[in-house]
Amino acid sequence: MALTNIEPVSRESTAGIIARQLRAAIMSGALAPGTQLGESELAARFQVSRGPLREAMQRLVSEGLLRSERHRGLFVIDLEPSDVLDIYTARTAIERAAVLLILRGDIAAAADRLDATVREMASAAHDDDPAALSTADLRFHEALIEASGSKRLVRMASTLLIETRMCLTALQDTYNDVEERVGEHTQIIEALRAGDERAVLALLDAHMEDAVRRLAPGSSLHH
Repeated sequence: MALTNIEPVSRESTAGIIARQLRAAIMSGALAPGTQLGESELAARFQVSRGPLREAMQRLVSEGLLRSERHRGLFVIDLEPSDVLDIYTARTAIERAAVLLILRGDIAAAADRLDATVREMASAAHDDDPAALSTADLRFHEALIEASGSKRLVRMASTLLIETRMCLTALQDTYNDVEERVGEHTQIIEALRAGDERAVLALLDAHMEDAVRRLAPGSSLHH
């Protein structure tokens, strides 16, 4: 079938650029949960017309990062305990699938990639830099999913990881000993290198369960 009416795209659309920058601002906490987004203020900040801005914001509504309130406008989502549980339930499913794919492939290469992110975590912990620690924590999980080689798992995880970054800002305040947080990730790598499927899945489950328990006391991934 000839697609005669489709033209090549030479560069990212204005709406795409704005959407990417809004995602980054939500992920970093620059746009905090519950923040109302004013069209005129954002149009002035981005120096764009309202058309592409509205398109960008609708993309984030469809991704679940913005919510629309009738007669009030658009707001950055708030993560309730039920949302935290849902995020980590979905992440557990995706990351368990990624682990199983890694164990059938180049385990050493995947473990090396993960080691690099844990070194970043350790460095951030040493420098007492909570934001950098959370960024490195997220990179660990991104690298784990990417190492699976599954484009679909990566795509499925994209919005989940933005929501996870929002959770990590709250999570970093729950650790008395950040070395504990680094250690959890190191244990996952060691079990992966050993090719111990049962151990790595159990450690991954425990890691996710611990985060849920810290972020949403009383909630559990395992009922």
